[in-house]
Amino acid sequence: MKRTVSLILAVIIALGAVLSFASCGRDGGKKFKIGICNYVDDASLNQIVENIRAALDADGTEFEVLYENCNADASVLSQIISNFIAQDVDLMIAVATPVAMAMQAATEDNKIPVVFAAVSDPLGAGLVESMDKPGSNLTGTSDYLDTTAIMNLIFAANASAKKIGLLYDLGQDASTAAIADAKKYLDDKGVAYSVRTGTNVDEIVLAASALVADGVDAVFTPSDNTVMQAELSIYETLAAAKIPHYAGADSFALNGAFLGYGVDYANLGKVTGEMAADILKNKKDPASVPVKTFDNGTATVNTETCAQIGFDFATVEAAFKPYCTRVVTIKTAESFS
Repeated sequence: MKRTVSLILAVIIALGAVLSFASCGRDGGKKFKIGICNYVDDASLNQIVENIRAALDADGTEFEVLYENCNADASVLSQIISNFIAQDVDLMIAVATPVAMAMQAATEDNKIPVVFAAVSDPLGAGLVESMDKPGSNLTGTSDYLDTTAIMNLIFAANASAKKIGLLYDLGQDASTAAIADAKKYLDDKGVAYSVRTGTNVDEIVLAASALVADGVDAVFTPSDNTVMQAELSIYETLAAAKIPHYAGADSFALNGAFLGYGVDYANLGKVTGEMAADILKNKKDPASVPVKTFDNGTATVNTETCAQIGFDFATVEAAFKPYCTRVVTIKTAESFS
């Protein structure tokens, strides 16, 4: 009987040791808790989140991921961040500039590490002291937009364009520098422009119609999340008027714009996830982790819209090649497959 009891106890102890080891994570280390907040539901940002998750899954470390979307509501965003803090997350990931700014303000005292994704101008937004040495508890990835490159594409396709529409959300910090750059480019070139803005989808729809009435030859939008949300509602209006829409992400072209130019958001999401994992596993200080930037050289053309506005794809592809790393094609859909 004593031998039987001893055997049972030994089995229980061994089983407990196995379970304890398993609970430490797949790499034998700590299980980390990460809070991810997305700013809004759109093709680009959703693609980033999907690839952040994929990178964390592929890392081999045990991560518990808490995911939320504030849908551009500041009060909801504040509550989400408070909940992350209450749930004692080890790190937060901010998808888009407004989320990064809110997380920065909320973590000034507790110094929870924050990794941001798709912040177009980290310096201008006041998130970092420098791109090489952020200097605080934040670092991440930037989708900085080369506005001059997009403007060059506009005139490569139509050298005689006389008026350009600038469509964006005044409240989007990510759009501020790009729009200023576009205005300077057009002023230097002596080309007129019409500025139309909106703060929600309905207002952007009205602004797009106003640009048609203004008689613009093309429309430029930076990597603006509000316009991105509205793209499926405006692309047919612009295409029917034979007005090409040039924008700062491939997701705009996915949703019907003539051309999206900028970074590979799938890769940006992957790199963001890898940065977060590296900071947690290797106890790195975000203050000394450089902000990651990417090549803005890919032009994505929606071939359906291209045909509708009367452009020949082979002709515009040849015209664009001197100004891009590559030209790729896409067809209209709601989300990336």
